[in-house]
Amino acid sequence: MSVRRNHSKRAAGRGRSGACYYPRVAGQEVGAFLRESPMFARLPANEVRAVEAVAREAAYRARGYVFMEGEPALWFCIVKSGRVKILKHSRTGKDVVLELLGPGEPFGGVAVIERRTYPASAQAIEPSVIVKIPQDPLVALAERYPAIIKEMALMVGRRLRDAHDSVKSLAVDPVEARLAATLLRLAREGRKVKQGVELPFHLTRQSLADMAGTTVETTIRVVSRWLRERLVEDDGAHFVLRDPEGLKTLAEGDEA
Repeated sequence: MSVRRNHSKRAAGRGRSGACYYPRVAGQEVGAFLRESPMFARLPANEVRAVEAVAREAAYRARGYVFMEGEPALWFCIVKSGRVKILKHSRTGKDVVLELLGPGEPFGGVAVIERRTYPASAQAIEPSVIVKIPQDPLVALAERYPAIIKEMALMVGRRLRDAHDSVKSLAVDPVEARLAATLLRLAREGRKVKQGVELPFHLTRQSLADMAGTTVETTIRVVSRWLRERLVEDDGAHFVLRDPEGLKTLAEGDEA
């Protein structure tokens, strides 16, 4: 089955998966939100107001698609609240999660600037609000202010380094090391609690498996052992890394 045919099936089911969204004109608070973004922070106030005037907010249910791989890149997106995962659909139908994005993080920008199709899909993993800026105003703004392209290039560079590390890990590291490394990477955005470091969002076993490039069955088996060994804790809402150093040893060492 071709990738595009898989896309059609997914797109046809988007309503059932909660992908319908509710567009509304961005309000004054969105202008303040845009000014906090490194991409727009140095722009003159009148330019930010112009972007605010054409921006839209869209609320997505969990599992709703913001856009699908292969669709025309008509909107530059920024997560205002919630979490979004960027994923690729393989020919076998398996999703590969490339990255998880939280509030303030942009996505889809390079494809918009280059006026091509989205190279991957974006899906909300929890109820999320996305600020969306249409293609033509963004391209015109980038032509007037090349610093926007520079900031976007820096962002892409950071993500490419993370992607390189992930691909290298998939090629050479055993499963347990990949799972441990994935949790440690997500914990960078976590918060310290009495028990350890709490991840900033709910993470399912399936999502963890997709990010580590393994099966959900293997992930369940490994995580269950970690729970017994008190390396991690799962309160039903968030993972807590009780022993980050122990996980670091697993991520850097050989599979047990």
